Amino acid sequence: MRGKFTYCVYHAAKAHPMFSHVLSRVPTMNKQIKRGKFSIVLPHKTTPTRVVPSFIQKPPYAVTGVVGPKPVETEIKNEEQIQTMRNTCRLARKILDSAGKQLKAGMTTDEIDEYIHEMCIDNGAYPSPLLYNNYPKSICTSVNNVACHGIPDLRPLEDGDIINVDVTIYKDGMHGDVSKTYMIGSVDDKAKQLVKVTEQCLYAGIEQCRPGQKIIAIGTAIRDLAESHGFSVIPAFCGHGIGSVFHSHPEIMHIPLGDYDSQHEIMKEGMTFTIEPILSEGTDMVAILEDDGWTAVSEDGSRSAQFEHTILVTSDGCEILTVSEEEIAKWGYKEN
Repeated sequence: MRGKFTYCVYHAAKAHPMFSHVLSRVPTMNKQIKRGKFSIVLPHKTTPTRVVPSFIQKPPYAVTGVVGPKPVETEIKNEEQIQTMRNTCRLARKILDSAGKQLKAGMTTDEIDEYIHEMCIDNGAYPSPLLYNNYPKSICTSVNNVACHGIPDLRPLEDGDIINVDVTIYKDGMHGDVSKTYMIGSVDDKAKQLVKVTEQCLYAGIEQCRPGQKIIAIGTAIRDLAESHGFSVIPAFCGHGIGSVFHSHPEIMHIPLGDYDSQHEIMKEGMTFTIEPILSEGTDMVAILEDDGWTAVSEDGSRSAQFEHTILVTSDGCEILTVSEEEIAKWGYKEN
């Protein structure tokens, strides 16, 4: 019998038997222990939560402090909503690409957060992570052994780091979500391969997106490609439906989990969702740091990489709403 699966195992890891061994604890590791050519990182001091001006349209949770229940059904977008999402996603991509050009050794992730926060405001957008379930910053920055949901802080980036910058914005009633892993300075060959294969896995999942296809095909393609290169997929985090709600149905697992009804949902024209695989060079197990309740770190200190796009299912394939011009040239992307 298939079980039911809620968005992102992160929120249910302690209760769900499949992931009962994902413990909310700090792994046995010390700050800044050198492992090869990269540093183990844990949270540092950070700065106060940034303020959003009153003239910026805010999602309901930013006003009420409460994330409401997800819609029961998967949202199918109409043409007006799709065009709004295109605009929002293009802006999210523009902001990410601009921030990516600023990255360098010595820069803190808090400075990245400040840069993106101000760029959101300048473009009339709300940074979606801010105050979502009390998340204290405007973006997520996950460095080296931090798998995801890293909170920007005052640790300077180091030569050899890899960092995922995850940008989601809310504008004109719609969210757009995109992320990319960047390499800082001289990165070792293993990290380069990890980053390269993770991006390939994202596109392997995207290639499965079309009407009539089951959601589980995305995770199967990602898992198969990752394992063929000797990397593991971290299963505790998933993609999600997105639109007027930040996180909604369908759940997009990055490994095939055939026992869950959500993974047998059929893709339909007008669906929008994210695909955001996290690949690890070591264990696929993570721990959530009790100090902040958000930061997910690998249990063995290994590095991970992540890439993310927001996808629209079209009548005969899909459209990558957050694709960049550079990616179009690199991947030869066109609407499936």
